[in-house]
Amino acid sequence: MANKDLRNFLEEIEKIGELKNISGAETEEDIGGIVDMYMRDLDNPAVLFDDVPGFPKGHRVLANIIMSRPRCAIALGLPPESTEDDLIKWWRHYLGDAPNHEPVEVNGGPLVENVTEGEAVNIQSLPSPKWHEHDGGNFIGTGCIVAMRDPDTGWVNYGTYRVQAHEPRVATVMMSPGKHARLIMKKYHDRGEKCPVAVVAGVHPVMFMIGGFEVPYEKNELDVVGGIFGESVEVINMPKTGLPVPASAEIAFEGFIDVDDERMEGPLGEWTGYYAGGARPEPVIQIETLMHRNDPVITGAIPAVPPNDNTYYMGAYRAAAVWNQLEAAGIPGVQGVYAHEAGGSRMWLTVSIKAMYGGHSKQAGLIASQCHAGAYANRWVIVVDDDIDPSNMNDVVWAMCTRHDPREGIDIINGCWSTHLDPMCYDDDNDRRNSRVVVDACRPFNRRDSFPAVARSSKELDDRIRAKYSADLPEKYR
Repeated sequence: MANKDLRNFLEEIEKIGELKNISGAETEEDIGGIVDMYMRDLDNPAVLFDDVPGFPKGHRVLANIIMSRPRCAIALGLPPESTEDDLIKWWRHYLGDAPNHEPVEVNGGPLVENVTEGEAVNIQSLPSPKWHEHDGGNFIGTGCIVAMRDPDTGWVNYGTYRVQAHEPRVATVMMSPGKHARLIMKKYHDRGEKCPVAVVAGVHPVMFMIGGFEVPYEKNELDVVGGIFGESVEVINMPKTGLPVPASAEIAFEGFIDVDDERMEGPLGEWTGYYAGGARPEPVIQIETLMHRNDPVITGAIPAVPPNDNTYYMGAYRAAAVWNQLEAAGIPGVQGVYAHEAGGSRMWLTVSIKAMYGGHSKQAGLIASQCHAGAYANRWVIVVDDDIDPSNMNDVVWAMCTRHDPREGIDIINGCWSTHLDPMCYDDDNDRRNSRVVVDACRPFNRRDSFPAVARSSKELDDRIRAKYSADLPEKYR
C-alpha cells in the first residue's frame, strides 16, 4: 500500500492547469517576491520552483499550494468544480462522522532515499526561502508539520509551526503559548529533559491542513488524515527520537530541544498580514538526522496579508466546525457559517440563522465567538437572517447597515483567547488576549412581521424569468 503523497497532488493539479513551473528563481528575494504576487488574487495557480541557484539540481520549492477552491477540493478527494458550500458541507459531514485510521509502521519508504547523520547534516543544503522582504531569515515552513510525543501518555502531536533555518544543524521553532507542542515541550523541560522533535517538510496538503486545525489534545492528527485518505498513513520511526513521520514525505529532520536553549527568531510576515510577532527568543532544535527523497520538494504555506496560503484552506473547515459546535450547544435554526478569508479565516465569522425567539441571534453570536473552533484570535462575529448568504460580503454589509442598531446590537467581550501574532492583542508576553465584537445584524425579532419587505424578486418570479429568458441571463443565474 502506498499513500497519496505530494507528487500525486502535483500531478492532479497540473492536469487541470493549476500548476505553474518557474526555473532559476533564487531563495533570498525572487521566490518570496513571486509568491507574494501570486497570492494577491485567489485562483492563481500553485507555483513550483526548480533549478534554484546555489542548490543541487532537482531540489525544488512549492508555494501558493491551495489558494484556489479547485486545489482545496482535489486535496480532499472532491471534484475540482466543488463550490465553497460543497467544501463546508464536506467538512461538516466529516467532522460529524469523523472516521479515523491509525497510522501503520513500515520498514522504509521514499523518505529514506537520502539519509545523513551527525556532522554531515546540513539543512542549509535545502532551498529554504526568505519569504518576505523584511523577514529575519530563511524559513522551512509553515508548510511543514512538527512532531512531538507526550512523555506521559505516548500521544504524538503533529502541528504546523514556523521553522527557521539558522545553521547546518540548528533550527528554531515558534510555538505560541497554549499550543499543543509548547505544552509537550514544557513537560520534558520541567523534568530537566531534552524534548525530542521531528520536522517534516513536503507532505500531501491534507497533512498540513490537519496540522493547522484545532484538533483536540491527545487526538492523533494522522488518524484524521487516514480517515480522509480512507487508509492508514504509512509511517517510519526516526532513528534518534523514534518519532513516527510519513514514509512518503519529501524531507524530514529530527533533533532535541534542550532546556532554556533559545535563539532570536524572526521576524516573519505572519497570517494577520503584519510582522506582529517581531524577533524574539524561541526554542532551538539541535539536529541529529536529515532525510529526504531524491529531488525533494519543500512546501511553503506562506503567511502574508490575507487571504494567504497559510489560512485560505481553513475557511471551509472553520465554518463547518463552528456550525457543528453551535448545533452541539443546542442552537437551533443555523442556516450557514462563513469564516471570511480576509480575516485569515479566523478573525471574522458570519452566522446565518432562522430566528425563532427573542435573544436567539445574540445567543448564536456569543457562542460562536467562544466555542473552541471560533475562539482563537477571533475579532468579529456577525449574525444575520436566513435570507442573507453569509459568504456574500455585500449582503452581510447591507444587513449590518440596514438591520443593525448600534444601541442594542453590539456586545464587546474582553479577555478572549488570542496570540502574539494579533497586532491588537493585549500587551502581555505570557497571556495574550484580545477583545471581540458580536454584532446582531438580524431584523429585530419583535418587528419581524412589520419590518419593511426586501425589494427583490421572489423565487417564483426568478423561476419564471429563467424559464423564459435563460439564454439572456448571466450564467450564474440561468
